[in-house]
Amino acid sequence: MALDDLGVDYIEGGWPGSNPKDSEFFKEIKRYGLSYSKIVAFGSTKRKDVHIDNDPSIQAIIKADVDVAVLFGKAWTLHVNEILGITKEANLDIIYESINYLKSHGIKVLFDAEHFYQGFKEDPEYALDVVRTAKKAGASVIILADTTGSSTPMEIYNITTKIVENVSNSVIGLHMHNDIGCAVANTLVGVIAGARHVQGTINGIGERTGNADLIQVLPTLAFKMGFKVLKSIDSFKKLKDVSLLVYKIIGIEPNPYQPYVGAYAFAHKAGIHVDAILKNPKAYEHIDPSIVGNNRVFIVSELSGASNIVALLKELGIDVNKKDEKIRRALIRIKNLEKQGYAFNVAPASAVLEILKELGVKRDSINRYSWTVFTDSTGVAIAIVNLNDINNRAIDIDAIIALKKAFEGAIQRLFPDCNYLKIHSFSIHLLSDNTYRATVEFSNGLRTWTTQGISINIMDAFSKALIDGIEYYNVIKTFKNIDIVTETDSPFP
Repeated sequence: MALDDLGVDYIEGGWPGSNPKDSEFFKEIKRYGLSYSKIVAFGSTKRKDVHIDNDPSIQAIIKADVDVAVLFGKAWTLHVNEILGITKEANLDIIYESINYLKSHGIKVLFDAEHFYQGFKEDPEYALDVVRTAKKAGASVIILADTTGSSTPMEIYNITTKIVENVSNSVIGLHMHNDIGCAVANTLVGVIAGARHVQGTINGIGERTGNADLIQVLPTLAFKMGFKVLKSIDSFKKLKDVSLLVYKIIGIEPNPYQPYVGAYAFAHKAGIHVDAILKNPKAYEHIDPSIVGNNRVFIVSELSGASNIVALLKELGIDVNKKDEKIRRALIRIKNLEKQGYAFNVAPASAVLEILKELGVKRDSINRYSWTVFTDSTGVAIAIVNLNDINNRAIDIDAIIALKKAFEGAIQRLFPDCNYLKIHSFSIHLLSDNTYRATVEFSNGLRTWTTQGISINIMDAFSKALIDGIEYYNVIKTFKNIDIVTETDSPFP
């Protein structure tokens, strides 16, 4: 539903008949009532020694009851002669018969010329014959595949240009793999060469090193090259959410460096960059991050200047003068803490708390806390947490999880309005000096923030990160348009 809402034209749902999961998908998807995207079944041309009425791949596509199919066939003589073990003419006959057969059953066929670019480089006339045969058989789109992902952008441009010139009145498509890291670039130059159908995956996830990342391809086509993609420009505001959803479904951590939607895609660390961004975002941002559903992030670290602190606080509605002596001291404090092992580029919320302490405008909402963890011989862990006057305990077979549960229970009792406060994820790393760094991501349903704790004790590091997360939650509730004027002029009585 997310892809349909985003507005992609085709959703390739898998290879029906190849496994029970893919077959079940085509039955289940009919219940969803997609309003925009067309579901596509994937499959191969018929087997060389099987009558098409009995071919399992072809018949599985028909049974999937779809309006569109992507059918792949061989375009490289190496595969025709050595893998299939047939003549070039026999392969052309198979391609024609397979496309024509599906067309006769009312199915629109997108023909995927497998290994096309490899085949063209070795035998250009035969690769061209494959494309012409697919067109003659009635393929609506002829997709040129760089299946080994080994072609360079100049090769893709030159070959695609020749195909577009030689195969008139046909929609040419592109299917790029990323084996040399050029899948996105190859897709874009293929479009420049005249292709008008692109294939890819969300986040570039695919076989080996992956496919062209649609998260990068689509906004580049729209905002850099002027093409109409998706159903509207507003669709791009959902791009980051779709990216994160796919990462979550398949159980992979999001790539923070991913163009357009990554956590660091619009993160600014160098002081000179931040100073320029505050004056004019175009100075260091190629587009407005909100267009693709992302956010601008200011990072405070050992490379930061006073402008970073000013920008970070401004997001909370706190206005400060970057020339204020307190800002200089806060910057020194941040750099010293990073030397101890903190990574504030990952956990900016903890940086904010340290800055506010230096500015003298923050009172801790938790002024006393302690924790105790017992583990018995069965492996069961009991965690006891004290926050101010609240005591809470929890049990789990994992000591860290027990401590997390105990903290969560104590937080709910201490701050009843924290019902929506959730711990999304956490990680703990052993640093080179044998100290532990715990990183915790929180959410209140409207925004997320990340905090860190450092300690020689793994439980204490985790506890510090948890405490910081709660403190930051109270900060974003409390600080509204505060002006910090002088050393003694605090917004608190």
